[in-house]
Amino acid sequence: MNDHPSLNKSNLRMLTGLLFRLLPVQILLAAVGAVNGLVSSYFASNFVGVDAMSAVGLYSPVNMLMQAISYILVGGSVILCGEYMGKNRRDGMQGVFKLNIMLCLLIGAGFTVIYIILAISDLTGFITRDPVIRPLFNRYLLGQAAGLIPMLLGNSFASFLSLENKGKVTIKASLIFIAVNIFLNWLFVYILKLNELGLALAASLGMWVFTGVQFLFFISGKSNFSFCFKDLAWGESVKMVRIGLPGALTYVYQTARGLIVNNLMETYIGSVAISAFATSDYVMRIFWAVPTGMIAVSRMMISVAAGEEDRQTLADVMRVMFARFIPLQCLISAGIMLCAVPFTRIFYHDPAAAVFGMTVAGLRILPLCMPFSIICMHFTCYAQVSGKQLLVHLLSILDGVVCVAAFTALLIKALGINSVYIANVLNGIVTTITVILYSWIRRKQFPRNMEELMVIPDDFGTPEDERMDLSLRSMEEVMSVSESVQSFCLSRGIDARRSNLAGLAMEEMAGNIIDHGFTKDKRPNSVDIRVVHKDDDVILRIKDDCVPFDPGERLKMTSDENIADDPMKNIGIRMVYKIARDVQYQNVLGLNVLTLKI
Repeated sequence: MNDHPSLNKSNLRMLTGLLFRLLPVQILLAAVGAVNGLVSSYFASNFVGVDAMSAVGLYSPVNMLMQAISYILVGGSVILCGEYMGKNRRDGMQGVFKLNIMLCLLIGAGFTVIYIILAISDLTGFITRDPVIRPLFNRYLLGQAAGLIPMLLGNSFASFLSLENKGKVTIKASLIFIAVNIFLNWLFVYILKLNELGLALAASLGMWVFTGVQFLFFISGKSNFSFCFKDLAWGESVKMVRIGLPGALTYVYQTARGLIVNNLMETYIGSVAISAFATSDYVMRIFWAVPTGMIAVSRMMISVAAGEEDRQTLADVMRVMFARFIPLQCLISAGIMLCAVPFTRIFYHDPAAAVFGMTVAGLRILPLCMPFSIICMHFTCYAQVSGKQLLVHLLSILDGVVCVAAFTALLIKALGINSVYIANVLNGIVTTITVILYSWIRRKQFPRNMEELMVIPDDFGTPEDERMDLSLRSMEEVMSVSESVQSFCLSRGIDARRSNLAGLAMEEMAGNIIDHGFTKDKRPNSVDIRVVHKDDDVILRIKDDCVPFDPGERLKMTSDENIADDPMKNIGIRMVYKIARDVQYQNVLGLNVLTLKI
């Protein structure tokens, strides 16, 4: 029941502001690995040679496997934490954090040993059979082994910092990492002539710095998470993997896709094609940081909305994706295509060389697939959270390996390396059509709105007759909202006393937010309110996008001496805590969320 027609627009406006406020940090985080690849590509192509660039390109599928493992841990942890946030369970969030860190350490150590054995024993024949390239690849793999543990930890730390709304720590760590990585590449490759080993060591040591800067925050005492590894709930690891695995399957499939496509290029075109594709791919990864950041912030919001069973916010995340994210990505893609030649000149200086033309072609075709990928990533994430495993696996296998590998195999004899680029675009078209067909088949009709396209179950969330949603933007609306709350409670059979108390509590807290919170920053603010009648409880949830404010902490600061000196001090908060049976506050991704039970 929505008494205010502007509610949906208010919720969408607040959500849009939140997503774009979180987006820069997530883009920068995603760009860290991309900058690492770009710097490695620059030093490889300019100071080591085209063969070294092939070794870097051959590592891409191997790196994708590690990214898959990281995605399982990060994706599973973020979604679990989001659900615990929605249920206001801080103990659950702490348990997920501890378990995530322990798994990162154990898995990272295990793969470090595997990398070292493969490199030293020359067991990498399944990656490349080229006798010139393989020794270079082995040395590169050995250097990368040193950075596996910090890579897993660093990605996880960044996600937990985002949940705490401490993205500035990640920004600081990212900027330091970029500077350190450039310096170490200059030292190891240009000065010490360590070639492929130097390229990899620079990246690995840079990741230790990136992770270390974030680690300092967690041990500073300012974090809500702590490194206490007693009583680890190992059973949660199964749930974490089960949640994170479907979304990570794309990376697993991309590992297989990379091996297949690299083999096709090596067989039909030669190692020069691998160098060109790797170069265009590493340039693209800088810009892939944008859609990667988009899905990172959307994943957080989708998981919280699922925990709160908030179907409106779930649908609004997708609306923001279509209305804001995709147009922004289209502009970025157009810019990449226009700058294809200048970007290529950074790495190769002879326009007559085959590798030059192949790289330019990649930068003119590959950007076309990016808007489609945003759609695929968002629907994969939503399906992952909502338990639509068929859709998750279908999109993962199509996007991960089937489409690109199949289209490349069909077209490579006729189109050469362009077949790889075109296959990525065709892949995006196929996955987008798959999303629409899935909805059409499940609902037995063509989707007419966002909720139908998402196939949100009709019984998801609190039924409309058991809830009331309101939105406030000014003090003048507070009294009418208080009256609306009382009327809703009375209509649900709540006694007059509790109905009046619910309205009074809402009036005090909402009025306090508008009176104080709206004056703390210069941007337009709003307050979204939900009233729910459930199991004879009246539940009031007040959500605002003002500066963080915990009424419980303010109440603790009000001592008996303060009250004696000023009986009116924080009287509104004190009254609400006496009225309510339970009061819970949390700051969720930069939003204040206060939940009262009357």
